[in-house]
Amino acid sequence: MTSTRERQQAAARRARLEKEMAERAAKARKRRQTTAIISAGAALVLVVAGTVWLAVSLGGDDDKSGTTTAAPGASECVYNALPTEQRPPQIKDVGVPSNQQSGTGVQTMTIDTNLGPITAKVDRSLVPCTAGSFTHLAEKNFFDNTKCHRLVTEGIKVLQCGDPSATGNGWRPTDGQGGPSYRLPEENLPTDKRPPYPEGVIAMANSGQPGSTGSQFFIVYGDSPLDPAYTVLGSITGGLDLVKDVAKAGDDGAFAQQAGGGHPKKEVIIKDLTMSNPQG
Repeated sequence: MTSTRERQQAAARRARLEKEMAERAAKARKRRQTTAIISAGAALVLVVAGTVWLAVSLGGDDDKSGTTTAAPGASECVYNALPTEQRPPQIKDVGVPSNQQSGTGVQTMTIDTNLGPITAKVDRSLVPCTAGSFTHLAEKNFFDNTKCHRLVTEGIKVLQCGDPSATGNGWRPTDGQGGPSYRLPEENLPTDKRPPYPEGVIAMANSGQPGSTGSQFFIVYGDSPLDPAYTVLGSITGGLDLVKDVAKAGDDGAFAQQAGGGHPKKEVIIKDLTMSNPQG
């Protein structure tokens, strides 16, 4: 028969184990929020991550940088189409960019919003495939009349946009799950930069899986200690003050229990987004 002392010792061991498990879970949650917080919406990780993994894994031995040997001044890019039967309703199909993309010149991105213009410089020598994708989407009016659906004011300081399904009045639980019908590998990762994402950077969101970059992007309005896992698309050249004003108005905390932040209380609507022809 088990003695009272043995029962007490067993109960103490169980209590210690439960405490350790709770501490590990809390640390894991914090780690996910700080190192993988820029997902294309928390729901996208749950709903679409499997699809992204399948699309990338079926791509064979493609160069994970997204580029292979091509003609001088050009890059051979990899755009992995998502299987039609596995695309959620928030996916907007505007075709796939050409695999051949220029790797020279600088483009100007102009984001015309309801609050005023935001401009950025994109160097195609650093991001030929991502710039090619963004140019393709802009030419298809992919971003027009969409809302920036996520603002984070603590820790990483970003405004996230680029979901084609985030439109109309109010917010929906699916906002943050949208994107194009393809994914591409990450480029220009700031592995040697400290901080990796300083104020004024514009970068691409992903689901946390390699090769899951789509259309969603984030504007960094304060130095952000994110892991260098997100393509640096370019740098803001005008309108960062508009983003900071949006940040001052705060967010509604809708994503606080998942990836962090919430919908911006001061609405940002992208009326039009254009990419200039490469110069230089």
